[in-house]
Amino acid sequence: MNTLRLGPDSSRKVLVAADDRITRFGPGTGEDTSDAGPLVCEDCMIQPGAVNAHTHMYGSLAPLGMPAPKEKPQNFLQILEHIWWRLDRALDERSLRASARYYIAEALLAGTTTLFDHHESPGFIEGSLDVLADACEELGIRAVLCYGATERNHGRKEAEEGLRECRRFILSNRRPLVRGVVGLHASFTVSDDTIREAGELCRELGVVMHVHLSEDVMDVRDARKRGYLGPLERLHDLGALPAGSILAHCVHLDRDQVRRADKLGCWLIQNPRSNMGNEVGYPRTLVETNRVALGTDGYPADMAEEEAALFRAGLAHHETMPNLCRRSAMGAEPASERFGIPLGPLLPGAAADAAAAGKNGPQHVVVGGRVVVQDGRLTTADQEQIRGEAEKEAPRLWKRMKAL
Repeated sequence: MNTLRLGPDSSRKVLVAADDRITRFGPGTGEDTSDAGPLVCEDCMIQPGAVNAHTHMYGSLAPLGMPAPKEKPQNFLQILEHIWWRLDRALDERSLRASARYYIAEALLAGTTTLFDHHESPGFIEGSLDVLADACEELGIRAVLCYGATERNHGRKEAEEGLRECRRFILSNRRPLVRGVVGLHASFTVSDDTIREAGELCRELGVVMHVHLSEDVMDVRDARKRGYLGPLERLHDLGALPAGSILAHCVHLDRDQVRRADKLGCWLIQNPRSNMGNEVGYPRTLVETNRVALGTDGYPADMAEEEAALFRAGLAHHETMPNLCRRSAMGAEPASERFGIPLGPLLPGAAADAAAAGKNGPQHVVVGGRVVVQDGRLTTADQEQIRGEAEKEAPRLWKRMKAL
């Protein structure tokens, strides 16, 4: 049992977690019901752990000296081809483990307690989700994982291997903090047969789809060339959009398509920093649904930074503050669906995922009743060792990437 208390005054707010659930959240009684004593945080506010509803842990080493492409990309496809698709092809088990641990550590220190990760490592597919899941379990973060099946390197064989990894992981995973879903990279990188098989796998295993959708206009053009109204219609017509599916980006959906996604029960994930960085546009039509949450698309999982980017971009596009504020808190909803317990409200019976944040950011973080950050430091691993491993692994990764 753990206790978070806001200051030494017993009248301040207190969170008590038994096992992985909250048993009390409200005025403290002054009694110490924890095993190790209360976690005291002066002038702090206890808030639910943040949720990053779409990210890529495999890219976390990029700030550690990733070489620039030989030629500056001129469009979004060239950004993928010259940077991110070269990076994911260079990944092996060692570099993926270092990337995951580094990303997770930074996420927890920022008060983020749940990640929806969309993974690709074409040179290391089988077992890749276990590497991510083991890192999540070790450091103590919740995660919803998938492998993004694609045909962009080796055709249908590659896609089949990706879907097999999703299936293997979902059936074998027993980690309490981790769930698995089915993933597709994006519809423009897969055939109709792969999309059908992905949908069949969702139905067989009772899980949802996680996919990039309409991030760039080329995704729309590709679907139309194949005879569909757009990528949303293509995925739906081929049976690959069960209710609760995670649709990342959705920048180039029109209003009718957003309303259709809403009726299908899908979650639309806005990624402001990534969309601005890649210059793919702003998803103006997301005003047509309340089922919008925030992701970082591989940027650090500091959701306060992502929220600030959302407000800057949203207000510049004449969105209302209430609408933007709702999106910043909505990630708890799809996360609650995947874990089967409330993850957002700090109420008895909800998951004990919380952060006590002061003026200098999160001081203490609890996930499932386990204190994973105390006094601004990880309790589950050595922060310096994790960063040292990342800094050591990064040059190996860049060398392999350069050779591609």
